[in-house]
Amino acid sequence: MSTPDAAVAAAAQAPSSPSAAASHAPEPGRRGSLGPVGLVLAGGISVQFGAALAISLMPRAGALGVVSLRLLVAAIVLLLVCRPRLRGHSRADWGTVVVFGVTMGAMNGLFYQAVDRIPLGAAVTLEVLGPLALSVLASRRAVNAVWAALALVGVFLLGGGGFDTLDPVGVAYALGAGAMWATYILFSARTGRRFPQADGLALAMAVAAVLFLPLGIAESGSKLLDPTTLLLGAGVAVLSSVLPYTLELLALRRLPASTFAVLMSLEPAIAATAGFLVLHQALSATQALAIAFVVAASMGAVRTQVGRRRRTRAKAGGTGDGDVRVQASGE
Repeated sequence: MSTPDAAVAAAAQAPSSPSAAASHAPEPGRRGSLGPVGLVLAGGISVQFGAALAISLMPRAGALGVVSLRLLVAAIVLLLVCRPRLRGHSRADWGTVVVFGVTMGAMNGLFYQAVDRIPLGAAVTLEVLGPLALSVLASRRAVNAVWAALALVGVFLLGGGGFDTLDPVGVAYALGAGAMWATYILFSARTGRRFPQADGLALAMAVAAVLFLPLGIAESGSKLLDPTTLLLGAGVAVLSSVLPYTLELLALRRLPASTFAVLMSLEPAIAATAGFLVLHQALSATQALAIAFVVAASMGAVRTQVGRRRRTRAKAGGTGDGDVRVQASGE
């Protein structure tokens, strides 16, 4: 599963003027661009191998237990690092961050329920349909019908023509996670506007952890206190949240957000690789082709939306990349 943490933080730090935005975006073809690209890819690899570790932990702690540990450790780390200010926020601010946290918890919970039933690559591919649909609907351009059709072909292939090879409950959970991811994108933008830096993210992560902890305790009980389980759970949190958050935030300081968004579209392919290497979840040639279709559709939709925003901002004297930061990434 992809991580939206860095995207939210970067959106909160988006430059307020066209000249400032231009100073942050590297020139095309600049040699130093390989560095931030490597950071984004490393973050994506960290996320998906963290998900693979989480799946291997599920027999010990259960899906809800793993989610609880991940959210709790990530919340503690973010609260310690960000030290968000609790005073001076309006009721609307708190309402936004609470909904953001609820959405975050639901997205994580549904996704981990999905990967407990279907292969990691398939789950991430289905989950990506949420933000892809949001991107297509937001753009309202005819070309996006092509990307939507390409994605549907990929989904059809992934399901073997009728999802007879995938657990339908797992498929439903993955699609639900995708819907929550799209909702997450909307509320991450609102939170980034209302809270400075990554304060809103830290507070939302705390809300998600508090809401999910009772569910994890109900499912796993004292198993969550096992030292090995705690250690592995902390590893999942570091790989899936803390490390990619840091790497992607560093990358976004030197990388155009449009490039970042396209790179995030590779998540299903990275997830399939992690599932194969760590969990021995082999994909058929048809399933691999399905993932390729969805990745291509996601990249195409992102590039179409970025091009449209650049033209709009150019007419207004702006840049057009800033908003993509929030929409580029998920979990």
